[in-house]
Amino acid sequence: MTTNRETSGGALLVRQLEMLGAEVAFGVPGESYLPVLDAFLDGPIRFVACRQEGGAAMMAEAWGKLTGAAGLCFVTRGPGATNASAGVHVARQDSTPMLLFVGDVARGHRGREAFQEVDLVAMFSPLAKAAMRIDAAARIPELVFRAHRLAMSGRPGPVVVVLPEDVLGERTDAAPLPPVPPADAWPSPAQVAALADRLAAAERPFLLVGGPGWTAEACAGLAGLAERWQVPVGVSFRCQDLIDNDHPCYAGHVGIGIDPALATRIRDADLLIVLGARLGEMTTGGYRLPQAPRPRQQLVHVHPDPDEPGHAYRPDLAITAGMAAAVAAFAEIPPPSRGGVGVADTEASHAAWQRFATPIDMPGEVPLGAMVRALETHLGAGGIVTNGAGNFSIWLHRHYRWHRRGTQLAPTSGSMGYGLPAAVAAALAYPGRDVACWSGDGCFLMHGQELATAVALGLKLLIVVVDNSQYGTIRMHQERRYPGRVSGTALVSPDFVALARAYGADGEAADDLAGFEAALARAAATEGPYLIHVRLPGTRLTPGLTLADLQGRQPG
Repeated sequence: MTTNRETSGGALLVRQLEMLGAEVAFGVPGESYLPVLDAFLDGPIRFVACRQEGGAAMMAEAWGKLTGAAGLCFVTRGPGATNASAGVHVARQDSTPMLLFVGDVARGHRGREAFQEVDLVAMFSPLAKAAMRIDAAARIPELVFRAHRLAMSGRPGPVVVVLPEDVLGERTDAAPLPPVPPADAWPSPAQVAALADRLAAAERPFLLVGGPGWTAEACAGLAGLAERWQVPVGVSFRCQDLIDNDHPCYAGHVGIGIDPALATRIRDADLLIVLGARLGEMTTGGYRLPQAPRPRQQLVHVHPDPDEPGHAYRPDLAITAGMAAAVAAFAEIPPPSRGGVGVADTEASHAAWQRFATPIDMPGEVPLGAMVRALETHLGAGGIVTNGAGNFSIWLHRHYRWHRRGTQLAPTSGSMGYGLPAAVAAALAYPGRDVACWSGDGCFLMHGQELATAVALGLKLLIVVVDNSQYGTIRMHQERRYPGRVSGTALVSPDFVALARAYGADGEAADDLAGFEAALARAAATEGPYLIHVRLPGTRLTPGLTLADLQGRQPG
């Protein structure tokens, strides 16, 4: 006999998430967690039903990246979990707080290769920050609280929680636990003094920023530090919204397609201060910018995870701190006495970036660079732009100018299919702001079915599909290594405008700047998703690089 205080494990789980401040959960329904789906009807958390678990997990990751709260995703076992693993990988490499809940086989069926059974803890442990199973309803508050704490603390990341379906139906009188603010680490006075000494002695310092934990206040403090210290600032891969790109100290994007002048500036620096960024393959140009494991320049690495500095590079000074704490502590460091030399360095680096960011579209070409600038004008400083992975994104990274934190959503893991799910999450989180997804044809069709989710939610968002009917990045590498031998990279694209209309959205094709600007105006006047299809010749690979350029470099 149960008492009025008892509730099901599924209902208790939802109450615990409510107490932790959850607002939205993304997912694909499954019979393995029916008690949770039922409990969502009685509380404030909105469950967004998606069309594929990979898209749902990427929506949750984008929500976490954009809001700073842990993104929530619910999927079922077996194929649901394996589909969702792509989003978990994005969250791990991008240091995004996220909770993935996976409905599992009943406890008594485990180990018998039951229907869709997978050892989920073993499967997700290498992918996630942590993976755990809840084997008693009474422990749901304890373990969900722990999972949330892990996802939000230190270097944030995804935590996977496995939910046996009989546990969710089990009755318990356990009560949910209230949240506790994440702990933050601060630089010690000795570390601040050591950084000040290195900064004072440097002749060519460079500041590289990125990673998790940035708030609007921390970004404002970063801009102030750069100006006081007169140090050029570069942003790590796909973190271009951490500083106003019009700031006089902004030097550009340290990622794929880096400005050669910026790469030279980093190589020639005598002090590299890395604030929040991981020194991964994309940001370091294959661990050569700077040289791993021992850079030629002095290296100061500040990161919220004490294990990150020294992971691939030996730092001269390692500081464990969150970004808000680090920026506040470093504000005490006096400006180095570099005088006019510092001003000249920052002015020269900013001017070089401005030249590099200027569109270089040639007559007769589809003016993709100019289209990026038109999109920037259309969205304004507060607009949010998302993208997945592919050469199409290089035009965006090179020519778009970000001005406010939280306006760029892109996977540093380089995962295709991210742009549209991220745009859905952004439009849901901030319905009053303009949201655009910049996508390639291959990238869009990875999770293009989530356009149905956007239509069902009545979201206003813009989708630009740059279509060159190929996997352009792979084709580029293919031509470099196997000239003239095209294998697996050619695609046959659908009529994307007709596809959008089939989903209940609207759209049009635009192949020149005037047509694109007119399409932007019509999109602005449309309530709901609007797709613009831009056809790009397959010979265009990146800004300033064509297939003929590669073929011209080949022997003979």
